[in-house]
Amino acid sequence: MIGPEEEVSELKRQVERLALFHEVGKALFSTLDLQKILQTIMEKISDLLQPDTWSLLMLDEKTQELYFEIAIGSDADKLHDVRLKLGEGVAGWVAQNGEPVLIEDARNDSRFDPKVDELTHAATRSIVCVPIKAHGHVLGVIELVNALGKPSFGVEDIPILKSLADYAAIALENARYVQRIHELTITDDCTALYNARHLNFVLDTEIYRSNRYGYEFSVIFIDLDHFKQVNDVYGHLVGSKLLWMIGDIIKAHLRMIDYAFRYGGDEFVVLLPQTSKENSLMVVRRIRELLTTRVFFAEENLNIKVTASFGVASFPVDGRTRKEILRQADEAMYLVKNTTRNNIALAGQGILG
Repeated sequence: MIGPEEEVSELKRQVERLALFHEVGKALFSTLDLQKILQTIMEKISDLLQPDTWSLLMLDEKTQELYFEIAIGSDADKLHDVRLKLGEGVAGWVAQNGEPVLIEDARNDSRFDPKVDELTHAATRSIVCVPIKAHGHVLGVIELVNALGKPSFGVEDIPILKSLADYAAIALENARYVQRIHELTITDDCTALYNARHLNFVLDTEIYRSNRYGYEFSVIFIDLDHFKQVNDVYGHLVGSKLLWMIGDIIKAHLRMIDYAFRYGGDEFVVLLPQTSKENSLMVVRRIRELLTTRVFFAEENLNIKVTASFGVASFPVDGRTRKEILRQADEAMYLVKNTTRNNIALAGQGILG
């Protein structure tokens, strides 16, 4: 029989668990800050189960490796660049199999890998680790090491961790939905480049940054020549795919710090931070050459060739506001479009020879 003291102790534990779930649930529905929610979950786990060290590892879907999103404990800062393959170590095993695991004696378990201990100079004795899953897919794992004040974690700890892992999964899914919604609001559907709305935001940001640090930057307006004929002759499906191909060419030949936008219709804009008008010419000429030498839809025997009119303006020489810079680049582009086409014009300097 369970005595009165055991009943009181068990009741106290249940109250603590309910309070924990309440706090985590409140954090989950009061903020979209993923880091704050995950931090709250892990802190509540630490308060209740009192591990010596604990970590939340996320699964990188591209590389299929685990990385330490949160790690608390001795020398945990050394884990920031550590990655574990699926199946590697206890955390890797849990991520690969999607099942929780309790190990009371880590040194005698074949799944244990001492690599992390060697980095942190720790001595792992016991481990409890659960997967974070959503729609049957593992997103990451929660791992606790060495229970304070007792030899090992217990089987009764797993249901608590699984419930909290479910909260973590909800938070991660919510964050992904928010990120996807954000991407949709700033991305052009046809080309997957940024849209004109985002151009305004990025330009304002770049003007502020360039004013503060004394940088130049350049804006390139690109208008495809006679693109209406492509739609008229080959149809809008071919035209839309061609826009995507051209957007891909532009984006693929820019630096990491550069931006490419679909401005509307058959117009594109490129923003080159920390780039003078003269230096931007290398980029413009490269894009122009790529377009003029490429034969599109050759496999379908359509053999479409494309040229474009380019206009370039720079901050601060051609304007100090977003509207001034865009107008100067647009006017330079139209100077080409209304005369030679398939050429480049610089704001304040005219068409290149």
